[in-house]
Amino acid sequence: MYDYGKRRQRRATARFIAARNELLSANSVISPGAGEARVALSDEPPVEFQWPRFTEFNWVRDYFDVIAAGNSALALRLVDDIGGDLSFSFADLADASARTAGFFAELGVGAGDRILIMLPNGLALWETLLAAIRLGSVIIPATTLLQGADLQDRIQRGQVKAIVAESSLTERFAGLDGAPLRIATGDPVNGWVSYDSSRLASVRPLRGSAHTQADDLLFLYFTSGTTAQPKLVAHTHVSYPVGHLSTMYWIGLRPGDVHLNLSSPGWAKHAWSSFFAPWNAQASILAYNYERFDPRALLDTLVRCHVTTFCAPPTVWRMLIQHDLAAWRVRLREVVSAGEPLNPEVISQVRDSWGLTIRDGYGQTETSAQVGNPPGHIVKPGSMGRPLPGFPIVLIDADGRLSDEGEICIDLKQRPTGLMQGYFADLERTGDAFASGHYHTGDVATRDPDGYLTYVGRTDDVFKSSDYRISPFELESVLIEHEAVVEAAVVPSPDVMRLAVPKAFVTLAAGKVPDAATAASIFAHMRARVSPYKRIRRLEFASLPKTISGKIRRVELRRAEQLRAPEMQRRPNEYWEEELKAGLT
Repeated sequence: MYDYGKRRQRRATARFIAARNELLSANSVISPGAGEARVALSDEPPVEFQWPRFTEFNWVRDYFDVIAAGNSALALRLVDDIGGDLSFSFADLADASARTAGFFAELGVGAGDRILIMLPNGLALWETLLAAIRLGSVIIPATTLLQGADLQDRIQRGQVKAIVAESSLTERFAGLDGAPLRIATGDPVNGWVSYDSSRLASVRPLRGSAHTQADDLLFLYFTSGTTAQPKLVAHTHVSYPVGHLSTMYWIGLRPGDVHLNLSSPGWAKHAWSSFFAPWNAQASILAYNYERFDPRALLDTLVRCHVTTFCAPPTVWRMLIQHDLAAWRVRLREVVSAGEPLNPEVISQVRDSWGLTIRDGYGQTETSAQVGNPPGHIVKPGSMGRPLPGFPIVLIDADGRLSDEGEICIDLKQRPTGLMQGYFADLERTGDAFASGHYHTGDVATRDPDGYLTYVGRTDDVFKSSDYRISPFELESVLIEHEAVVEAAVVPSPDVMRLAVPKAFVTLAAGKVPDAATAASIFAHMRARVSPYKRIRRLEFASLPKTISGKIRRVELRRAEQLRAPEMQRRPNEYWEEELKAGLT
C-alpha cells in the first residue's frame, strides 16, 4: 500500500528541484567560476522557463528538510564588527527550526496564525522564519526601525497573534493593544515569554510540517507607504519560496557559494537574497552585522569570509569606490545591485579594479525579481536588463496600448509564480493592480530594440513640462554625479509659461555650502549633461522627507510646490537658473 502523502511530497520535491536545476544549468553554461576566464558575453535573451505548479507545497518540508538531511555544509554564518563569528550547517538549522516550531506549537501557535517578527540578523531570525513556514503560520516581517503607531497598525491590520522581538526592542510594544503572545529573544523581559526556553531539553521538536496549500497565505508585507497608508502585500507558500528561483537566477547563485546581501531584516529584499534565493541554490548565507557602516570593514569581510556573490544597494557601491578596491583581493564571481540605476562611473571603477561588472535587477515587494541582467549577458549602462525567466513583461502606454515606453506590467495570461496573491483585505487596490488582464507595477520604463528596459520613474512621479515628458529618476541620477550632491528629488514646480518646470530638492555633502555658487555649479553640471528641454530650472537645498524604509516621499515635495503660485517668493536656500544667470540673486 502506497503512502500517498510521502509520494506527493517526493513529487513536489522533484518538481521544485528540477526547475531549480534548469536555471542553475542555464547560468553555469555562460558564467565561469571565480577566478576563471570569462567567456564571450551573450546577447541572447534570458532562457525560456516554465514555473513548476503545485496544489500543496511547504518549502521547509518539501525542500529545505530534504536538502538538509545529514548535510553538514555551511548554510548560515553570522559575523559582526566586534569579532563575533558563528556558523551553522543545513542539518543544524533543520533541527533548530523543528525545535523552535515545537516550542511555538506548545505556546498555541499554529497554521494560519499571524506572527510579527522584529529581530536583527541573528540565529533566532532564521530559526523563527523556518519554524513559521513549517507550522503554516503567517509571517509579518517588521524592521527594527518601527515605533509605536506603525507597530500598532501592523498588529491591528495584520491580526497578529504572536510577536517575536529582540529584548531591547520590546519596550516599543508597551501600551500597544493586541498580540496576546509575546516572545523575547535575549535577556528576559517581564511579561514576555523567553525565546531561550525553546532550547530546553523538554521541548519536543516538530518534524514535518502543516499541510499547506500552495495558495495559503505565508507572508504579509507592509509596503513603505510613499504616497498613502501602507498596503499589505499577501504572498503564498509558492509566490516567494518558489518565485525566488528568478532571483537566484538573476544573482547567479550556485551550490556552495557564499552570498552576502546587505539588507535589513523586515524588508522584502532580505527575504529575496538573505533567505530564499541563496538556499534555493544550496548556497550559504553570510550575515554581516555592524553598529556603524564602514566601507573598509565591509571590504575586509568580503575577503576574510571568501564571499563569492554579493548584493548591495547603489548607495553602498558609491561608498566602496571611494577606496582603492584593487587593494582587496576578493574571490567574488558575481556582483549585483538593485533599487535604482548605478552611475556608469561606479560600474566602470568596479570593473577596472575587480574585473567584474555590477549587474542591475528590478522587482518589488509584490514580486520576486522580474527584470535583470543575468550572469554572462551583455550589460548596457543605465538599463536594468531584460525580463527574467517566467516573467512575461509588457509596457503599456497611457492609452492602454502595448508600447516601447509605458508602465511595466505583467501579462496575467501567463501569470508568474513570483507574483503576490493581492493586497490583503483590500479589494479596491487589488482590483486596480490587476486591472485589464495585467499586473500594474506603477513603474514606467522604455524598451530598446534588443529588449532592454530602462527605468523612467513611478507613474505618479513622471510629469510634463512644455509638453515634454520628464523623468525625475533620470535627472536625479545625473544630479548625484555632482560631487556636492548626496541625495536629490525632482518634482514639477509651477511656471507661468511652461505650466511646470523641473525643480530639484538637494541634500548636500558634508562641508558643502548651500549658496548661490554651489547652485550655479550644479546648474552648470546639468547643462553639460542634459538636453535643454528637461534641464533642472530651479533648485532648493533641503533635507528630504522619507518613509521609514528610507524611500523619498516625493508626494510631500510635489504638494508643497503645487500650493505655491507661479509668481511665488523664493524660499531660503532656493535658486532659479535664470536669476543666477541674470545676476539677480
